[in-house]
Amino acid sequence: MFKPLIFFIGLRYTRAKRRTQFISFITLISVIGIALGVTVLITVLSVINGYQTELRERILGMTSHATLTGRYGQLDDWQTVEPRLGNYPHVLGTAPFIDGQVMLNAGRRVSGTLLSGILPDVEPKVSDIAGKMTEGKLSDLIPGEYNILLGNELANYLGVVLGDKITVISPQLNSTPAGVLPRMRRFTLVGTFHVGMYEYDRNLAIIHLDDAAKLFRLDQAVSGLRIKLDDIFNAPLITRSMANQFYDYRVSDWTSAHSNFFKALQIEKRVMFLITLLIVAVAAFNIVSTLIMVVTDKRGDIAILKTQGLTSGSIMGIFMVLGTIIGSFGTLLGITGGVLLALNVETIVPAIERTFGVKFMSAEVYYISEIPSQLIWTDVYAIAGAAFVLTLLATIYPAWQAAKVNPAEVLRYE
Repeated sequence: MFKPLIFFIGLRYTRAKRRTQFISFITLISVIGIALGVTVLITVLSVINGYQTELRERILGMTSHATLTGRYGQLDDWQTVEPRLGNYPHVLGTAPFIDGQVMLNAGRRVSGTLLSGILPDVEPKVSDIAGKMTEGKLSDLIPGEYNILLGNELANYLGVVLGDKITVISPQLNSTPAGVLPRMRRFTLVGTFHVGMYEYDRNLAIIHLDDAAKLFRLDQAVSGLRIKLDDIFNAPLITRSMANQFYDYRVSDWTSAHSNFFKALQIEKRVMFLITLLIVAVAAFNIVSTLIMVVTDKRGDIAILKTQGLTSGSIMGIFMVLGTIIGSFGTLLGITGGVLLALNVETIVPAIERTFGVKFMSAEVYYISEIPSQLIWTDVYAIAGAAFVLTLLATIYPAWQAAKVNPAEVLRYE
């Protein structure tokens, strides 16, 4: 016998005899329950990871990885700072910008929005706005012609199409013989873009940097410099190092600008993990009833093993091995099913939609109409570990009951 005695006996008890078919059926139910729970847990976390990645890419497609601004919200010497910043390690690209809050007026519609001034030829170095255009193109922003790009939701709200005039009302004031009036400028709509984030599609307008400087009276100054980094996840460390060198300026990264949003997503992931883990817990503790029935059925065997010298600890080990084998088999099945499902969600869901003629996430309601999935192996390892621990805990009480069996009382009636 090449296997340890305890493991061998525990493995032997997994085989069903004719009179224990019902116990074997309950064991099968426990295995299936654990497998389904692990499969669901892996799939749910993979879908959440997919949404996080999709949202992060959409947000970072419009905003910069990092931003350098002046101490008072204005960068006067950006032409001098930009070459230094471009040579800094981990920096892939930089671009100046001017941001300001304005009111847009078209006909009877008025909307407050963020107006961003950019340089069309260098903006693609730090954002994906050029690839988000649905009408027109970024190069249509020509200095001095006062052209403007709107998010498609904002354009729909204002009821404007290409070629329409839009009045931009700035909070900057003009002193006139009629009194103090806000600065206003007529712009021509030359394009629209669609990001897939309401924050940008409804509340963002883009003009040329020179036009923005005239509108906000900044002369040669800008609001700051957008920075693209080679590692977005290392952005906080890079910006802290950058702030030490550019100590006269303010340096921030995307994690601080959208920290609450991504913290909420992370909390949601943890809560979903705990909720879904309850499915695995329920299935794992089905092992308790299975092992109790096995202990009742094997009382005679336990008594004989004890009379032959097996200790109570060894008896506990036998039934813990039995429960662990059941749980491990269910966990392995669940991992296999969960990984296969998570890797093919984007294929399976459309197939179900076509088969039954339904749409789980309508494009008319949701910006992300496809269900994304991203399998992260550390999540799989955590799920496998949690399922194994729950399985192991479920074996303790039945194994303890088996160890308490008194051989004299059992064998008296044999």
